[in-house]
Amino acid sequence: MTVLRYLDVGLVLAAAPLVALAGAPFAGYAIGAAAWILTRGAVELAHARARSTADPKLSAGLHVAGMMGRIFFVAAALILTKVLLGKPDAIACAVTLLVAFTIYFVMSFATREGPLQGPSTGRTQAS
Repeated sequence: MTVLRYLDVGLVLAAAPLVALAGAPFAGYAIGAAAWILTRGAVELAHARARSTADPKLSAGLHVAGMMGRIFFVAAALILTKVLLGKPDAIACAVTLLVAFTIYFVMSFATREGPLQGPSTGRTQAS
């Protein structure tokens, strides 16, 4: 299940040669890919730390900080791409982020993993 869990990152990286060969704005793609991968790693670390703590306030704070930080960082990357490189690169950045998020979202359901559950252990929790 680990492969499915990180399918978004793998596909973002695998798309690089295709974007380059297609002649699409590579700088916009690269900024979007970097923003996605960096925030994906940072959120994973924040959620792992939140799951390992016994303090519910700290856990909730880390979850919120991870989610809000990701939104802020990705939005900042998109806005800076538009301002510095122009509309074509901003569109490439937005498409990269949208595709990555869509894959991440679908795979989080497929692997039954969310920020609170952590990696799937194969067991179901009683309600």
